[in-house]
Amino acid sequence: MSILLVVIIILALAFDYINGFHDAANSIATIVSTKVLTPLQAVVWAALFNFVAFFIFKDHGVANTIAKTVHEASITLPVIMSGLIAAIIWNLLTWWFGIPSSSSHTLIGGFAGAAVAHAGFGAIDSEPIIKTVSFIFLAPLIGMLMAFIISLWFIYSFRKGPWPKMVSLLIMTGVVYFLYNVLETDPAHLKGHYDSYYANVILEGKNLKWLLLSAVLIAICFFTMILGSLNTAKSNVYLKRFQLISSAIFSVGHGGNDAQKVMGIISAALLCAHQIPDLKAMPMWVPLACYTAISVGTLSGGMKIIKTMGTRITKVTPFEGVAAETAGAITLFLTENLKIPVSTTHTITGAIIGVGATKRLSAVRWGVTINLLWAWIITIPISGAMAALIYAVVHLFE
Repeated sequence: MSILLVVIIILALAFDYINGFHDAANSIATIVSTKVLTPLQAVVWAALFNFVAFFIFKDHGVANTIAKTVHEASITLPVIMSGLIAAIIWNLLTWWFGIPSSSSHTLIGGFAGAAVAHAGFGAIDSEPIIKTVSFIFLAPLIGMLMAFIISLWFIYSFRKGPWPKMVSLLIMTGVVYFLYNVLETDPAHLKGHYDSYYANVILEGKNLKWLLLSAVLIAICFFTMILGSLNTAKSNVYLKRFQLISSAIFSVGHGGNDAQKVMGIISAALLCAHQIPDLKAMPMWVPLACYTAISVGTLSGGMKIIKTMGTRITKVTPFEGVAAETAGAITLFLTENLKIPVSTTHTITGAIIGVGATKRLSAVRWGVTINLLWAWIITIPISGAMAALIYAVVHLFE
């Protein structure tokens, strides 16, 4: 390996680590604000399940999408390095000021901006960029809608009588039917993409993500069937326990979504340096290193952003925490399956807004939300501009 390639891999893993502590609040904001766990307990919990995602997400479609943001002919090691440096700078700035911006979009913006500085706008593959930009708006909207529906479902389940139980039973039947159809899918066509026997064996567990998500949804269905017979104090006790599960599943989605983005960048660098023949030949150490880095980063916390996510948007109760985290997890699992890199920050923010809106629209602090939206919109162009400037400097020393 060349020295420059080694530097890029170190920078990529450093970004992954920063991504972890920058986005730690995504996984733990609601569970901390509802006092289910202390901040220290919460980051350990989130970090654990960030790494568990290594054993669950095996198709790495998001990683391929990130790597293909720039046409292969326009990818050089200085381009990748410039994009990473810009992404790291923007992530640290937004973390310092407590702005929950997207690490995903920072990385994409940096990579694209450096490529444009190197080879012009023709270097960009418009399809993944358009998908990514569209989900700046769609991911929080999907999260918000999911959380709104789940919250209403919980509220309805508090009523006595047979109808709430029938609704839960119907939902559970739908989940089981979906799971049955997913498990009928043969993953054999994905085998052979990795260079070790272990990798191909573990790939058989690609449907684990759907098993995990379905198990959580079925458990919630069973729980909602007894909500009507519980008083408020008793239901809160059970809901706080359920928050441990919902925050864990969201942390799995966070790890699976965000670690893949750095995997894509490292794979692009390895391809550029002729260390691998194509993106499908990603060595096993890449995902292992990326999941480890983001998990260790999560352990470092992110208290400034926790305050924004957990308290400033809307006040969150235990059942709303379960609704928001479950909605966020569903959104992340679906978009990962579609190979679309989305922001976990945007997703959970939309979900928190969704649970707040079930009370009344005025329960959401829209001023804070609009400020967050502006931060989301400017992330890609600012990261891209910074990367272009950094590439211009790096290019002088080539």
